[in-house]
Amino acid sequence: MVTTDGMFQLFSQIRRADPGLGRGLPRRLAALALVFAAVLGVAPLSAETRSQSEYPVATDARIEQSGDSVRLTMMLSSKVEANAWVQASPDRVIVEMPSTNFQIQPSAKKAAGFVSGYRYGLFTADKARIIIDLSQPAVIAKTETRLVRGGFGELTIELRKATRAEFLAEADKAKPSPPAVVATPMPLPLPTKPAGEARRTIMIDPGHGGIDPGAMVASIAEKSVVLAFGKALKDQLEASGRYRIVMTRDDDRFLSLADRVQAGRNEQADLFISIHADSLVQSQDVRGATVYTRSERATDAEAAKLAAKENEADAAAGLETSEEVQDVAGILMDLARRETRTFSGVFARNLVDKLGASVKMHKIPLRSARFWVLSAPDVPSVLIELGYMSSPKDAELLNSPEWRGKAVSAVASAIDGYFARERASVGQAASQAVENRQ
Repeated sequence: MVTTDGMFQLFSQIRRADPGLGRGLPRRLAALALVFAAVLGVAPLSAETRSQSEYPVATDARIEQSGDSVRLTMMLSSKVEANAWVQASPDRVIVEMPSTNFQIQPSAKKAAGFVSGYRYGLFTADKARIIIDLSQPAVIAKTETRLVRGGFGELTIELRKATRAEFLAEADKAKPSPPAVVATPMPLPLPTKPAGEARRTIMIDPGHGGIDPGAMVASIAEKSVVLAFGKALKDQLEASGRYRIVMTRDDDRFLSLADRVQAGRNEQADLFISIHADSLVQSQDVRGATVYTRSERATDAEAAKLAAKENEADAAAGLETSEEVQDVAGILMDLARRETRTFSGVFARNLVDKLGASVKMHKIPLRSARFWVLSAPDVPSVLIELGYMSSPKDAELLNSPEWRGKAVSAVASAIDGYFARERASVGQAASQAVENRQ
């Protein structure tokens, strides 16, 4: 059996033999990893071209029922074009429009008739979406944007109650045509890590964002809590000068799970840390931080339920996605995943130790489940649930700068310890090599 230290030595020797990889993979595994990315067909993240302050502003929203119809109206600072369609599984209406700065009061009414709720936010760098959830089938009777007095804009979405057959027929019309099969290979996104960069690269992934708020408690959204934590962690790690830090998002934008995974691979990250803060509405007494790693079988039912919930993040934005393309590279890719998960486990255990010395931990602090965001075959990855927003005590701490500072310092200490152990393994391997030559 290969010990953890032995794995670290092997990993370090591979990196020294081929530093261009930036990860613990032989050349043949790295090539296969690129094939895997090509088959997934995920595109690199696009840069935002405008500040959110330049977007049209949505300042008011009204939803009302009249007979078999429900109308959603939004007031805007200017007229915009909008497109709407229905989507099944789950049943919803998706409204797509140019990037918009939503400044609607949290207390605004969100449900009426067969509309069980709606949400809104940035979807891509140049698009925003409104997702209207349906409790019964409905079709779009009208999508209208018009100028009103003062040069303002008004967006109206009118829905009409329909039969299941009518709804499914409309949803089928909205499905995109399957892509044509092209004989030429798909171009691969180029790595974005600067040439000659010797520092370890750490990818910080604040969960959710944009149209996907994550867990909501009162008017506090998970996406805002984890972004604040991610920025604080970035600042502390960068202050040490030892690491190159990249964030999947540093503002309120939506990213698909595939984009998050691919971002870590493009940056040749040495660690990928996804940050979340869950909510259990019916279990307000459950609290404390938890560290998760990726595994095909969950350690327990609660971990499986959380993974299933987090894996639905794309659906919150109206995306239809499947998790992974299986058996792309056969046994060699499987070996790469096993090696990566070994390092993920090493870091996760170190993280639990450091966090446990500083903040309240869940009664089962280390767990695993099939989290898609942790699926990169060549980047050690963990997911940290900082606590439960449904717990009054955790909610108070999650918004406390003092608590955040303690937790950030604990995570930074775990990162230092992880790479110190790797450096020690490199030195041990080098000493052994010298002894063998003598």
